[in-house]
Amino acid sequence: MEAVKISPKFQVVIPREVRDTLHLVPGQKMQVVAYGNRIELIPEKEISEMRGFLKGIDTSVEREPDRL
Repeated sequence: MEAVKISPKFQVVIPREVRDTLHLVPGQKMQVVAYGNRIELIPEKEISEMRGFLKGIDTSVEREPDRL
């Protein structure tokens, strides 16, 4: 885990290792979510990149009778 500093304009720099690992690019949008005392940045992806990301998911969930 790396520490970052908040600038006077409330900006932070995402460390290179994290950018490289997550394949982040300049101008990419991110969702910002506050959970209690922490902040999560979630990269937005193009819908075309989402194709197949649920492959292999278990769909044998027991459903309520009105949802069949």
